[in-house]
Amino acid sequence: MGSRFLKGAASDDSDSDDERTKVVKSAKSKRLDEVDACIKSIDNASKINDWSAISNEFDKLGRLVARQGTVGEGVPVAFIKALVSLDDTLAAAQGAKKKMNATNSKALNAMKQKLKKTQRDHEESIKKYKEDPEAFEKAALAEDTPAPVEKKTKAKKGPLEVDAEDDGFETVGNKGKAIAISSEGIYKALAQVLEARGRKNTDRAEQTKILDKLLTVAVTPYQKIRVLLALISALLDYNPSTNTHMPIEAWTAARTHLDSLLEILTAERAYVVQESAPDYDDAVERAPSDSEPTIIVRGSVISLVDRLDDEFTKSLQNIDPHTGEYIDRLKDEKKIYETIVKSQIYFEQVKLAEHLDRVVMRRLEHIYCKPDAVTQALESALPVLAAQSIIWPSQVGTSESSFSALALVRALCIHLYKTDASLLRTRAMLSHIYHYALHDNYYTARDMLLMSHLQDTVGGADVGTQILYNRTVVQVGLCAFRLGLIRESQSTLQEIFATQRVKELLAQGVQAQRYSVLTPEQDKIERQRQLPFHMHINLELLEVAYLVSSMLLEVPLMAQAGNDAEAQKKKVVSRTFRRMLDYANRQVFTGPPENKRDHVMQATKALQQGDWQRCVELIHSIKVWNLMPSEKAVKEMLTKKIQEEGLRTYLFTYAPFYSTLSLQHLASTFSLPLSVATSLVSKMIWNEEIDASLDQVAGVVVLQSTELSHLQRLALQLADKASQMADGSERYLDSKISNGEQRADGVRSGERTEREGGRERRGGGRGRGSRGRGGAARQFNSGTLGRTVQA
Repeated sequence: MGSRFLKGAASDDSDSDDERTKVVKSAKSKRLDEVDACIKSIDNASKINDWSAISNEFDKLGRLVARQGTVGEGVPVAFIKALVSLDDTLAAAQGAKKKMNATNSKALNAMKQKLKKTQRDHEESIKKYKEDPEAFEKAALAEDTPAPVEKKTKAKKGPLEVDAEDDGFETVGNKGKAIAISSEGIYKALAQVLEARGRKNTDRAEQTKILDKLLTVAVTPYQKIRVLLALISALLDYNPSTNTHMPIEAWTAARTHLDSLLEILTAERAYVVQESAPDYDDAVERAPSDSEPTIIVRGSVISLVDRLDDEFTKSLQNIDPHTGEYIDRLKDEKKIYETIVKSQIYFEQVKLAEHLDRVVMRRLEHIYCKPDAVTQALESALPVLAAQSIIWPSQVGTSESSFSALALVRALCIHLYKTDASLLRTRAMLSHIYHYALHDNYYTARDMLLMSHLQDTVGGADVGTQILYNRTVVQVGLCAFRLGLIRESQSTLQEIFATQRVKELLAQGVQAQRYSVLTPEQDKIERQRQLPFHMHINLELLEVAYLVSSMLLEVPLMAQAGNDAEAQKKKVVSRTFRRMLDYANRQVFTGPPENKRDHVMQATKALQQGDWQRCVELIHSIKVWNLMPSEKAVKEMLTKKIQEEGLRTYLFTYAPFYSTLSLQHLASTFSLPLSVATSLVSKMIWNEEIDASLDQVAGVVVLQSTELSHLQRLALQLADKASQMADGSERYLDSKISNGEQRADGVRSGERTEREGGRERRGGGRGRGSRGRGGAARQFNSGTLGRTVQA
């Protein structure tokens, strides 16, 4: 055993293995060996015509070559050789295709398609190899030989960041291709960047850095326009599956570059960006000339504006509205509004009517629901260039007293009314009506909504327009409430509250599903429709306005019906309110009011008992009234309405127990002027609500209690049923005609003319005042609100 350790002594196999020479290979050599091994497997499989194995190995080979490209290495020569060899092998295998089984034949066809596609990507290299294989291999070997590297001491930077003082260095793009950052090579570099866009493993941040560098070296307007179009598109190109909205930094950069693009296009009138442009060479500089006075560049400015505005809305949808981040983000609305106005002026100059209409609609959507102070702030931040607009020359720097938001919205809407796009006309009309209602112009808003006949056609519109219609109708109802038009307000808000899906119909939240569960896709779509928080209509204020309006109408009706259960069922204004009141009456113990519904229900009970002071106190204690523009005026209006309805309720309740009532006593009891009390009693007598007469000399109301005979009661019931049947038949006829059917004389829906009893009327149907709901009940066609967002 000792001789084993002597010099020259024989050794066993284990010792000989340890003494063998070990070769250490670089990572590049290992990658080339893997490519060679894969090509060898393809050669072996081709000898036995195993095209399934060849197809699998070819896929693996493609992945290996792509990996080499990601680490900055060139395409191996062996790969080019394999492509040429496989082409010959495929041609020889076509003759033996009939003898192959189905699987092998299918693999051969698939391999043929793969090879064609791959050869197309390396067409230039294959051509050079076929011309002179030896020269091609020598050139590839020379590229692989590393050149001496000049060492520089500089700060750490990104992989593609280039400093101005780095002379002698080049930016290296994907697959090791050098990108020349210079004014002369700008089009070639731009083509390389655009070619890599959308491919797998493309670094978007790297592309943006390269385009930023190209923008700094761009000299001519044409170069700047081309680079800006590519740069803005690259910034907007993010992954929506991982990000709910575009990063704010990228959005800010894209908006800044879009402003720069609009400034160039506005200043250089000879350059126009259009979607439809004649074919031209992307690699050649273009400038205006006698033969080509206008340079048309392929692109779409309106698409960039739309996308930027949509991303702004998305960010507001996905940021918590109760944080400071939401407020900071909302401040950017002034900037995007400025960009929209700049694009409007550009489209006015180049006379692109379709794009102009779209951008005007974008501008209108930012201001139609805003108070005048906010609109004034947005307009005051516009540049002096905005005064050149034809549609609305913005008076930059004007005082708040001379600014009119109504005039601005009217000018934008009038422009959109002339467009050929029906969707834009519809949305402009709804925005205009909403703005009028916001400024308490109820009758103007109501008449516009009735004359437009939108309630007949909105059911076939897109979901966004249906949501806008719901918001407009609700705002009209709130407008009527602020003005003291209680019956009109209640009838307008009735339809949307009857659906019990107020939050969903106004796109202010996803309604909990009682009998079904939304799929993840449906839930995602619903959340994408939601409006940003600052555009919401306060749902508590909306519900309180509806409940108070219903209370002021229902309490006198219930008092008039008395203990007659059948009469109480007939005379119902709001079934929703009646259900709430029935539930409140069934409660054994009633504590202090805790929420808005408790306040309204207890106020209703107090009004029924004649305690109008307690009713006023409970209604005024609801805290949402401070959300009204004029809280004091609204509370005064409600006090007056409660006093009036309290007087009517008192008369309905206690009339059978009196023979005469002093008008002065009634006025003092409800703190009303004598003239108002006399007017209310006279109106009740005229409408045959009470059987009485007015003695103005004595200042009393003479009450007459007359019992109806059985025949008279039956006659009244028959008249009520006949009226109900006539109204039902007419609603059915209106719905059939509104669904597209035409009468025999060819008159369309909304334009029909009927003659009944010597009267001529148009499109609105019979007046429904006979049903006890007043003239306001025919304002809005029922059924449209309830089915809006079910599309």
